[in-house]
Amino acid sequence: MRKLETLTTSELLTWIQQAKVQASQGQVAERIPSLAVANSSWFAVQICCASGETVAGDMACVFPLMSATKPFSLLYLLEDLGVEKVFSWVGVEPSLDAFNSIEQLMADGGYPRNPMINSGAITIADKLPGNNASDRTQKFCQWLNQIAGCQLKLDEVTLASLRSAGSETNRDITHYLAEAGYVHNPVIALDTYEQICCLSGTVTDLAYLGKILAFASELISSKHRQIVNALMLTCGLYEASFQYAVQIGLPMKSGISGTLLAIVPGEGAIACYSPPLDHVGNPVGAIAFVEVLSQHLQLSIFANS
Repeated sequence: MRKLETLTTSELLTWIQQAKVQASQGQVAERIPSLAVANSSWFAVQICCASGETVAGDMACVFPLMSATKPFSLLYLLEDLGVEKVFSWVGVEPSLDAFNSIEQLMADGGYPRNPMINSGAITIADKLPGNNASDRTQKFCQWLNQIAGCQLKLDEVTLASLRSAGSETNRDITHYLAEAGYVHNPVIALDTYEQICCLSGTVTDLAYLGKILAFASELISSKHRQIVNALMLTCGLYEASFQYAVQIGLPMKSGISGTLLAIVPGEGAIACYSPPLDHVGNPVGAIAFVEVLSQHLQLSIFANS
């Protein structure tokens, strides 16, 4: 059975070209001005596996990870406070509505469905260690860089752009979370969430983060790693997660900057950057690339079952 380490350069380049054609069907995110100027033809891939690394495309691109940070803020809090505490604040149920749905949050009585949507991630941000948003973001960033060997930094330009655009929906979500008692300091929670989303790096940094979830390590609880991977599989691509669990069969998380991280447990991580998104908010080209990779190399976690 072919696996991640058997990927050839010719296969990689062929599949990237196919994915770039698919990407042309998407649209670059426009709500945040700094994201709107991204070149729709940018495409970068880094694959990390036990035997080494494979890279291709626009490797010099630096971008904010946006929602691709959500699995790691969850992991960070699980490591800090444990499973029981964390899941008293946020659920593990997939969402059938958009990632920023206030209607679903209200229908659920203010209890966030899962940590991969905005309500869940804002709740997580409210609980992170630190005195204020900047302190929390700095501690979190340092932790990631230390355990993953990456070089993430807060992108002040993107943060200013995000703040200038504003998000009434996220403010409403945070207010409702506070009213329901799941968020204690709404100002700090939302500020922390926005800063964490603006942690930036290259596709290499994203791939190194993925290795934390792909491989067993003495630095991270295996139970916490399994929980995060499971939630990425069922919730990481928002309301399209079910579809891609069937088509691709890998834990994945997207971000509206065009980030996509896919985990092949025990084998490696696939990190992609391709700015054009579909209507759900997932990167079209990156998903097309991971899909063809998974199908040809039989990477689905269900392939051996």
